[in-house]
Amino acid sequence: MIKKILLAIAVALPVCFAAQAQKFGIVDPESIIPGMAEYDAAQKEIAAASKTFESEYAKIQEEFKTKYEEFQKLANDTATPQAIKDRRMQEIQELNQKAEQFGQSAQQELARKQQQLMAPIQEKLVTAITAVGKEGNFTMIFPAGVPAYQAADVVDVTPLVKAKLGVKDTPAASTAAPAAK
Repeated sequence: MIKKILLAIAVALPVCFAAQAQKFGIVDPESIIPGMAEYDAAQKEIAAASKTFESEYAKIQEEFKTKYEEFQKLANDTATPQAIKDRRMQEIQELNQKAEQFGQSAQQELARKQQQLMAPIQEKLVTAITAVGKEGNFTMIFPAGVPAYQAADVVDVTPLVKAKLGVKDTPAASTAAPAAK
């Protein structure tokens, strides 16, 4: 009987010590990503693509406006046959449809481009968080702001991740998440 109790204590003791040795951290990715050099390059590329799409959309809108003004002149002209008026109206409707389709495809393309450009940045961030977690012997690192309760012994590893990535604090980024004590 005593052997069983000693065996149970011997098994439970390491588990108790392991439970006490857990270390948790939080990180604020939103304050890190804008400081990464890759982020600025990605934002510039997205802005350039957006400007290109806006320019093309403006051309389509200008063409629509011109055709509509021509149609307005024809609509009031009693000498113009109805078949011509109907054809011009159909052209305007097709052009309007084309503009809507272009707008939707442009939005989809910009979203795809943003996801494509942000994926390596997010991957680099996750790699840095993982490295900080291993170096600091953290059990888990959570995104800041997610937990409903946070004990005082939870460590904010955001500065460590920023240091790992070489990201400098910006005034806006440094106030994004309160540091845990």
